[in-house]
Amino acid sequence: MPTGNHEATAHADREKKRVALTSVAAAVVLTGGKLAVGLMTCSLGILSEAAHSGLDLVAAVVTYFAVRVSGRPADQDHTYGHGKVENLSALFETVLLLVTCVWIIKEAVTRLFFEEKEVDANAWGFVVIVVSIVIDYSRSRALLRVARKYHSQALEADALHFSTDIWSSAVVLAGLGCVWVADRIGSHWLTEADSVAALGVAGIVVWVSLKLGKRTIDDLLDAVAPRLRESVAHAARVPGVLNVSDVRVRQSGPETFAEITLSVGRDAAFERAHDITTAVEDAVRKVLPGAHVVVHAEPVKAEGENFEAQVRVVAGRQGLAVHNVRVSEENGKPALDLHIEVWHGLTVAEAHAKSDAFEAELRGANAELGRITTHLEPAPEGVVRQQEAPALEKRVKATLQAASKELTPHCEPHDIQVTFVNGEYEVRCHCWIDPAESLEAAHHLTQKLEQRLRARLPKLGPVVIHVEPAPK
Repeated sequence: MPTGNHEATAHADREKKRVALTSVAAAVVLTGGKLAVGLMTCSLGILSEAAHSGLDLVAAVVTYFAVRVSGRPADQDHTYGHGKVENLSALFETVLLLVTCVWIIKEAVTRLFFEEKEVDANAWGFVVIVVSIVIDYSRSRALLRVARKYHSQALEADALHFSTDIWSSAVVLAGLGCVWVADRIGSHWLTEADSVAALGVAGIVVWVSLKLGKRTIDDLLDAVAPRLRESVAHAARVPGVLNVSDVRVRQSGPETFAEITLSVGRDAAFERAHDITTAVEDAVRKVLPGAHVVVHAEPVKAEGENFEAQVRVVAGRQGLAVHNVRVSEENGKPALDLHIEVWHGLTVAEAHAKSDAFEAELRGANAELGRITTHLEPAPEGVVRQQEAPALEKRVKATLQAASKELTPHCEPHDIQVTFVNGEYEVRCHCWIDPAESLEAAHHLTQKLEQRLRARLPKLGPVVIHVEPAPK
């Protein structure tokens, strides 16, 4: 990781921890003050606020530890990082709040209909509520600022709690005010305002908890808004992309991951395909700033692909080089003249077999093709050409298939090809792997597969293993 990015991440972690720790301190002060005054005044509204703040204290402590853990980098066991810990923290807070509401509603109904309890609306009750409103306001603003800055759901949940406390405290303050007025004018019905205020607090908390819970569960289940997916797919359609077939987006705490599968013309050079995928990554990051983007490009036949491009695609697939390609028309059908370069060590019969295989595949791709005339020539000096090695290929297949069942993550090797090139054997292989696996885990797997091959066949030359997401 570059030094600048590492320093920025470390600064973000320090700022998130600091604001979470100050929230813990604020929750301690509020819980203690409300509990003391609630017991002194017998106000159910204040006691419900004390219980609410008590759970906020627990939630603030959980949030602090969640922020500490979520800042850890990805490892072998958590390839997408530890950001989901923040989502779990928010879900834990939701459950705590709903449990509190059950107790508040039960006690309020008991006082309203079954048991009367005198409430002392003294100055301490008003002071502790006003002070709590001031603290809640300052903490919610500080938490929300850092949460939005670093996209932290745990801090956002904490900010939501403190902002909710402002409204619930205002309800309790109104209830105490009604009790105070009732004591002065002798109106009995106003004395019930404290219990009604407690029900108001519970109602607010239930509403916020359900809203927060739904969002948290959506994040844990990797739910994505349809509009976001459409925006990513639209951004990925840069010049050169023929089709966007699959878009996957997931949120892990403050981190966003996007996986896009798209199609490019099969005649596009490797460098051109790489430029296209890089442009897609840049475009997607404009929609999802800071996201980790993985793009898989699949070669397909483009609409309107010319005949010469088809010839070069088929030749490349068979490991042949072609030049002097000329397409003409004879008897209403396209006719083809070209030169094919083959490995200089082949016999005439072997070279002709290569030419026949090339022609057969080309005719299979274009049924209207008429005459094909090929000129066979040895590849120029220094140009690498391939010769198949079927005997060794069986051993390679057996080794890869056995290793793929023993190693994790599991993969399914296919399109295995072994060739003899300039005096050494080369291995090329494709390997299907779980699309959810990280690129790092896939890279480690290919290294292990190559090590198994070289241990079994020590005289191998280059080994190229291409991993790709397993088809659904």
